[in-house]
Amino acid sequence: MGNVIKKIGVMTSGGDSPGMNAAIRAVVRTAKYHGMEVFGIHRGYQGMIEGEISEMEAKDVANIIQRGGTILKTARSKAFMTPEGMAKAYDQLQKHGIEGLVLIGGDGTFRGATAFFKQYTIPAVGLPGTIDKDLAGTDFTIGFDTAVNTAVEAIDKIRDTAEAHDRLFIVEVMGRDAGYIALHSGIACGAEDILIPETATNIEDVLERIDNDERRKKTVHIIVVAEGDEFGGAKELHAAVIQRFPQLDVRSAVLGHIQRGGSPSCADRILASRLGHAAVLALRAGQTQVMAGIINGKIVFTPFENAVKVNSCMSIDMLDMIRVLAV
Repeated sequence: MGNVIKKIGVMTSGGDSPGMNAAIRAVVRTAKYHGMEVFGIHRGYQGMIEGEISEMEAKDVANIIQRGGTILKTARSKAFMTPEGMAKAYDQLQKHGIEGLVLIGGDGTFRGATAFFKQYTIPAVGLPGTIDKDLAGTDFTIGFDTAVNTAVEAIDKIRDTAEAHDRLFIVEVMGRDAGYIALHSGIACGAEDILIPETATNIEDVLERIDNDERRKKTVHIIVVAEGDEFGGAKELHAAVIQRFPQLDVRSAVLGHIQRGGSPSCADRILASRLGHAAVLALRAGQTQVMAGIINGKIVFTPFENAVKVNSCMSIDMLDMIRVLAV
């Protein structure tokens, strides 16, 4: 046990997601339980470069499990992907005696870790912290459940006002490269149509379905579109609909960053806690360059290069289902 890591750093990077604080709490308290020193790296890789690093104790993560955002802050860093930036980051880690890293973020975070490890062999274990659920190696990512429930709550309210006025509503949710939030929230809210980046959008088919509903005198129509859909978001879709159906009362709503905020759900708190605990144990066991995830209820570890930007679990046939259920 002489080579067991005794000093680790923990950071959040990229887009924030509800549950990151719960993950930080789990990492810090698990490390302290095992007699390790923990350093919080503020503002992700940029803070690593600039030396925004401070030691953390168990009391520093008290009363944060229920809070959204991240107490360590987050940022995106172009400088880190340069040789000079990586060298500065490594010097700061050496200065603080940090021997291993727990990285909470998404694909950009793990790509950065992979490039860094090629130059400096500091062990790193990642936690999937992203609302988009666009990583392989885990059934869910930290923040997805909260984000999709935030979207569901908003769409339910929009349906209420749509029904009161017999309106067609287009609701844009987050998902630049992945349509999981749109797919899950749309199904949960009984949307008449869902548009996602993973499938080609034939606007004529969308308009034909609206026309069919109109001929059947269906008075409420909800379309959920991911911001990264190839045809465009709510603005582009709105323009196409009113051009074809000028008689319809059409409204659009862009939910935006409310999906990133808020108190994490029970599911996200448990997921973050389990993964944070597992990440520390993995570092102690000598694992590196892997992401901790949960598949079928069990902790699994996936190499970073196999985890990033993979939508392998997307069930496209669910789109056919929503059109049946929307009849």
